[in-house]
Amino acid sequence: QVQLLESGGGLVQAGGSRRLSCAASGLTFSNYGMGWFRQAPGKERQLIARIGWSGDNIYYTDSVKGRFTISRDNAKNTVYLQMNSLTPEDTAVYYCAARRGMVLTTGAAYWGQGTQVTVSS
Repeated sequence: QVQLLESGGGLVQAGGSRRLSCAASGLTFSNYGMGWFRQAPGKERQLIARIGWSGDNIYYTDSVKGRFTISRDNAKNTVYLQMNSLTPEDTAVYYCAARRGMVLTTGAAYWGQGTQVTVSS
């Protein structure tokens, strides 16, 4: 059974930083592309960052470029999202996702339960 367990969400002030982690189990992690989506209230879930199985093929949506960094540690079966210079517009539920090969902008095969990030002004 595949499980993706996010952690690191919480309340942060504008301008602050937060690091999300997603620990994967039940799959051969190094065969999977990983990604982070987010869903703000009243909005659709959106892919904001993804990373290939070997750590390459990194993509960021424009709104997080230069502020967020995705990385992975295949030895720990974990993917990270370092978020800097946070703004209230980054407030959302953040979801970890996995798909063999590469996570797509349209979705993924496996999802975490989500972790809330709230940025106060």
